[in-house]
Amino acid sequence: MNVLARAEAVAQGRAVPAATVRHRWLAQSPLVFVPLTTAGEAGAPLGAMIGTDRAEPTLLVVPQPLDRSLRFDFFAGLAAAVLPVVDAYADDVETEPATRNREETEVCADAPQVIVPNGAALEYVRLLGRSTRYLRTVEDPDAPHPVPVPVPLLGRWLTHWAERARTPGSALLVAMTDLLTRHWATGQSAMEDQHLGGLLGWIDPPQGMDGPAAAARAQTGRDRDGLLFSPPAGPATDPVFDNRVLAPALERYDAAKAAGATGPLRVAEADVRRLVASQLRPTWDDVWHGVDLLRALPEGGHVAERWKRDRWSFTGHRDRVRAGEPPQPKRDDAVTAAQKLAGRETAQARLFAQEALDDPLVMAARRLAGEAFAGTVLAVEMTYSEGRRPMPRPLLTLTTPDTPQADPGTKAYRALPDARSAQTAEVLTSVPQAPGTQVPAPRDGEAAGHVPSCLVTVRLTGGMGTGRVPREGSVPEVGERVTFTLFAHEPRSGPALPDPEATPWTHGGPPGTATADVPDTVTAEDFL
Repeated sequence: MNVLARAEAVAQGRAVPAATVRHRWLAQSPLVFVPLTTAGEAGAPLGAMIGTDRAEPTLLVVPQPLDRSLRFDFFAGLAAAVLPVVDAYADDVETEPATRNREETEVCADAPQVIVPNGAALEYVRLLGRSTRYLRTVEDPDAPHPVPVPVPLLGRWLTHWAERARTPGSALLVAMTDLLTRHWATGQSAMEDQHLGGLLGWIDPPQGMDGPAAAARAQTGRDRDGLLFSPPAGPATDPVFDNRVLAPALERYDAAKAAGATGPLRVAEADVRRLVASQLRPTWDDVWHGVDLLRALPEGGHVAERWKRDRWSFTGHRDRVRAGEPPQPKRDDAVTAAQKLAGRETAQARLFAQEALDDPLVMAARRLAGEAFAGTVLAVEMTYSEGRRPMPRPLLTLTTPDTPQADPGTKAYRALPDARSAQTAEVLTSVPQAPGTQVPAPRDGEAAGHVPSCLVTVRLTGGMGTGRVPREGSVPEVGERVTFTLFAHEPRSGPALPDPEATPWTHGGPPGTATADVPDTVTAEDFL
């Protein structure tokens, strides 16, 4: 389906929809963050635009990225822009009622959503978090290079957002290119889709241009000064901009600072700020353009549920920070790493299932792969289970144009309206029919036709209540159109992992018991 969509985009000269609903949460006031780093110095930020107001972004610039004190000032400015947003959400809570497995607890009513331009910018957020959460502040008298007090706290939040972004379906920290490519298919490669300007050129080209022309202009078009119309900010810079414009401006700043003249230094710093802003502003506008495009899509049915999991994640990290726990470790222990991996695998399976249930276009891809089938009910035979208390086990015979990859005995699932869980079923037979078989028109008025199809028999095994008579609406009627999936709608996690103190020796043993690696003994062969 994805290859077909890309082929159609090439034929039409414009991106085609890859989804009919929006599968990711989109906050009313997202925190947009467009970073820019120095070429060849991944840990030396050059500048950033950040804020929740598209008309008035906060501009942060490092006039000399090699100056440690200026970099620390940048981190302090970033903390001043981010932490107040975090605090605004941290104290607004709502109460979750008690359940069988959980006591009554409070959870943040909402959480801040951070949007960056592309995947490289998302990884840069992880780098900033790792490089700042362990810095020592001015409160430590023994710190050789102290930083302002809020900087380590900023690093902890950036690390949390970056870690949460690895969970499929999470929306606390998202890349705009990932959001757009999930909902539109272009006629260019996945690598080219990482250029936000080129991606928007395919999705919403300017008047008088098609997708390929708009993308080419965004990726390679330059003005009369040789600078790109759509710089790749996020966080890379254009080499032409670096060599022709930025490098001379930094030299003028260094010369003014060495001379000690206040006036020329301010002029040089303002010049650097102007140049960095010129590279950040087009990407800033592109991110908000993408937000407008995504807002036009209706929200998927399970999006709010996944966002609630993000709110729980945000609340948990807020509680750890307020409890005075130390920053996140550089490397997880065996149990924590296994828990994260298991959680992400479960989230991935849940996301695949929920997107198919929310979106007919996604479900069509699962049907094409044989992981689901939809058809018309031809007959319903009421049967019952054997035992002291017979339970209804209706047999459904339906015809479907799909080819389900299901052996006899395979479990199937059907979504029921207003039901907390899916109805379970069992595939008994799947017999291909010859082309030209008459298919009855379903109740909703779809036209009947002669299509190659399969005759599938399934037995309903759940979702009908506890009585001898099935609950109303739980058993489809003849002529009704139904959809069954061969994947669970609510995948379960694996078995519980041992406590950290019971970690087996094959996985490092209990924490604190591992011995340090002893270096090899120096021998004569080490000196040639």
